Amino acid sequence: MTQHLPPEPLAFYDDIEAYCGRLSYAVGDTVSLHVSSHHGLFDVQVERQGNDIESVWQASTIASRFHPVPNGADANGCSWPAAVSFPVEENWRSGFYLVTLKAHDAPPGHDIAHCGFVVRSAPDLNRPLLVLATNTWNAYNNWGGCSLYTGGHTVSFRRPFGRGMLHRPEVDRDDRKARPTRWGEEADVDGDRFQEYRLTNGYPPAIGSAGWFNYERRFVSWAESNGYQFDFAISSDLEELPGLLDRRSLVLSVGHDEYWSASQRKAIEEHVANGGNWATFSGNTMFWQVRLEPSPDDSTSSPEQADPLASMTCYKYKAHTNDPVLKSDRPELMSGMWADPIVGHPETSILGAGSAYGLYHRFGKSVARGSGAFTVYRDDHWLFAGTGLRYGDLLGAHDGAVGYETVGCRIQFDQFQLPIRAGGDGSPEDMEIVAFVPSSNLTVGEYPASISALNDQGDLEFIASRIYGDLSAESRSKARHGNAVMLTCWPYGKTKGQVVTIGTTDWAFGLANDPAVAQVTKNVLDRFT
Repeated sequence: MTQHLPPEPLAFYDDIEAYCGRLSYAVGDTVSLHVSSHHGLFDVQVERQGNDIESVWQASTIASRFHPVPNGADANGCSWPAAVSFPVEENWRSGFYLVTLKAHDAPPGHDIAHCGFVVRSAPDLNRPLLVLATNTWNAYNNWGGCSLYTGGHTVSFRRPFGRGMLHRPEVDRDDRKARPTRWGEEADVDGDRFQEYRLTNGYPPAIGSAGWFNYERRFVSWAESNGYQFDFAISSDLEELPGLLDRRSLVLSVGHDEYWSASQRKAIEEHVANGGNWATFSGNTMFWQVRLEPSPDDSTSSPEQADPLASMTCYKYKAHTNDPVLKSDRPELMSGMWADPIVGHPETSILGAGSAYGLYHRFGKSVARGSGAFTVYRDDHWLFAGTGLRYGDLLGAHDGAVGYETVGCRIQFDQFQLPIRAGGDGSPEDMEIVAFVPSSNLTVGEYPASISALNDQGDLEFIASRIYGDLSAESRSKARHGNAVMLTCWPYGKTKGQVVTIGTTDWAFGLANDPAVAQVTKNVLDRFT
């Protein structure tokens, strides 16, 4: 949610750039690659990424041309012609496919580009559906101009992703915004280690917040190594493909699933109301409402594959004054907070939690030296079966599984000193809070020094003014403190579907090394599949 410094540079740090005509394909569709290169030839390799890397298609010495970055590429797309295309074969498993392009005769270190796409499959109703948070990837992507964090209010899916968002070398902790500390270390409150790492390697700020590499990649690799298989989709598929969730038992959100359109939200709500389940291992989930719309860039491989949802609009902090939809007969489609009174549909109503009640943990001056873990309260809950965790234990501390963005809810304690919902935040009455840890919102001057926040306010002021109605000391105090929470809830009653909310972006970082984090995740997958 924080504003970020512009990347250095905006485009063509490398000598070749590329994007796919779409981000989601079905078997039989044709993938188009739109390429611009300072060199005449390139090679391409397409690999399915999971626990194993599976090469499915490659080609060499493809001719390319240089196409400049058009004005407004961030909002309208690049309109580059397709340089090469290939069909999605029947034997390609559902998953995320990384495309690696290597320019001939380019200087080493600047000769590689990456793009990627999802292959959907005929649904296997025994498999969970993992929906990649591509709306959020796009919101943070400032390739070719602005992101939604650097002054833009419309961003195009038809442009390259920022360097490192889809693929980069593995490092220990320096590419994380909530960098976990080890014994005797001081917290990186100002984000200096993250800033040094990204600038040294030519990466935009987005690498710490969004993209395949950070969250979903880790989750999928861990899951497949433990025998789980998923069907895959992307954010906009929930709007573009009616019936995608029909009769599925479990839908998954992972990492940073911040941006949702009204149609996407309606799809997940109907899924749960009809008895399906939704598990979110995600922080800052469903905070902003967006609108998915056509874009002037229509350079797909063929007219029948034209994408009607090629751009995304969100006015964010200025939506309640600047969004043109306010003058329409549907002002509730305003592209601001779901919890804003104008929209009137807080994410707490389905998640049981929202970022207005706790956004940051171990980020800037927000719980800067916190545990990076959930504190267990209801150790007899099925989520903790087989973990050995007891009341008061920490879950995920070593790997900083809590941070940098979270969701929370209003909490009180029952007669047994166990947490229960306090109400007043729109959360469902049927809800069990099983673990939480302090989280908070930030004001100007409290963000990491390496991050450029809003000029005139912070998230704390924004939430205070929009949810509590003004910027009085009382409203600011209400907006200040919150929590990151783990809970289960039944938004439509216990005869309908269940929602599991593990409210942190960084959960996936604990899967590989922390048996308890892995076991909680297994408990969710095993219960609903």
